[in-house]
Amino acid sequence: MPAFDYAAMAELYPSRRFAKSHTTQYRRFDNAAEALRHIVEDMPAKWLAGSFLEVDEVRYEGAAIRALYEAPSYPLERRLVAA
Repeated sequence: MPAFDYAAMAELYPSRRFAKSHTTQYRRFDNAAEALRHIVEDMPAKWLAGSFLEVDEVRYEGAAIRALYEAPSYPLERRLVAA
């Protein structure tokens, strides 16, 4: 399995359950690292359930999004985030 490309363009599809009550809708990011940062650091943790990130035609959900953000290869500096 090839390494995840944090520099690839990413599309964020928010959970329909939370999209109506939050200002964030579908969003495109220039790179996956910024998308991951946005999802994990800026959105409520419960928002991960049902949302997905598409990178290079592969979809990542919940635990996979968190794992990509927490991976040693994640290229951006992380803020401290509540669990």
